[in-house]
Amino acid sequence: MAQALSGKARVAIIGAGYAGIAAALELTAAGIPTDLFESSRTLGGRARHVDFDGMAVDNGLHILIGAYRETLRLMRLVGADPQRLLLRLPLTLDYPGAVRLAAPRLPAPLHLVVALLGAGGLEFSEKFAAIRFMQAIKRNQFRLPEDISVAALLAAHRQPPKLRRYLWEPLCLSALNTPAASASAQVFLNVLRDSLAAQRQASDLLLPRVDLTQLLPQPAADFIVAHGGQLHRAAAIKAITHTAAGYTLHGQGAHRTYSHVIVAVAPYHLPPLLAQLPKLSALAQQVAGFAWEPILTCYLAYPPQVRLTMPMQGYVDGMLQWLFDRGQLGGPPGLLAAVISAHGRHRELSREALARRLHEEIEVHHPGLPPPLKSLVITEQRATFACTPGLARPGTVTALPGLLLAGDYVASDYPGTLESAVRSGVKAAASILGQTPADQA
Repeated sequence: MAQALSGKARVAIIGAGYAGIAAALELTAAGIPTDLFESSRTLGGRARHVDFDGMAVDNGLHILIGAYRETLRLMRLVGADPQRLLLRLPLTLDYPGAVRLAAPRLPAPLHLVVALLGAGGLEFSEKFAAIRFMQAIKRNQFRLPEDISVAALLAAHRQPPKLRRYLWEPLCLSALNTPAASASAQVFLNVLRDSLAAQRQASDLLLPRVDLTQLLPQPAADFIVAHGGQLHRAAAIKAITHTAAGYTLHGQGAHRTYSHVIVAVAPYHLPPLLAQLPKLSALAQQVAGFAWEPILTCYLAYPPQVRLTMPMQGYVDGMLQWLFDRGQLGGPPGLLAAVISAHGRHRELSREALARRLHEEIEVHHPGLPPPLKSLVITEQRATFACTPGLARPGTVTALPGLLLAGDYVASDYPGTLESAVRSGVKAAASILGQTPADQA
């Protein structure tokens, strides 16, 4: 099918985040060069690098897991070796002084059972409750008759408070970027199905050793250009019009008519782009009604000798949720990244006050920690859509033939993650190629 299209297809992709990059890679690999338009000079969209006094850091920390098979496949395609660029750890949840769980390298599901039974800081009744929960949702094939909140799901399965606090609620918040009280239980079960309940490797934590632009978008862009595609940086597309001849993009660098357009921008940028396409007015209204959740990352640069006992640690008693040691992940020694997902009390503090507060919370578990030399607070205000029960998300195919959507918000089993963005791009490209990806057949 790709060969039949190659002579007549002219494909434009708007947005060079993970979704747009994935779509462009799939088409390029099939012999169809694309025109890729990105409004910024930096690739990656809401998962990109920024400069912190000469250090390349990310606008928001993202954890990958072994279940992200499409992201890993595309990294290999463009020569971005996952073994070199990602630190792979067995599933480990480390809450200093409270709870620690580490999965051994055993076949599934034995790895999870042993991890739960050996978890430090949990009573046997709490460990058994977690195992009972996993068995129950597996018996139900990870499906609910009707979507409810994660909090309601955990209550229905009588999960003890400590187990909820240190295991299920942090997993929900990190995966869905939505608090358990308002998060979709069905999407949460989908995540558990493909990670904790899948092959052992699927639950592995994959921590980037490089910034998120270098992880996939930049090597992918090099691959696309080397194979005949065009990348237009700082090329903001303002609108799309449609005639019998095809689609015209209005903005910088767009000088031709396209047979296909993949719109891979953040959904809050869709309404103005689609304003001159009346058949898509309902779609624009749908995404305009989404609610959003932020992700805040505070970088604290300490003296080089500062080092955590683990590359990633969890916190539950204050504002801090996750703490990453960038020095153990290829970054400068002493650089820590504190992450807070979703809305919360932290939004009431100034950046300076928040940096001080996070330092104080870290110091509780790391006595004698010297003050940070400098700090940087980055808030991605609309990092992901609020993944609430029963949320209707648009599909890849729109009411206009040849105009497709890609992004982490597009309908799928997953919440707004890098993998869901990548899979949406792969699916959009497959629609143009007349194919159906094996995992979506």
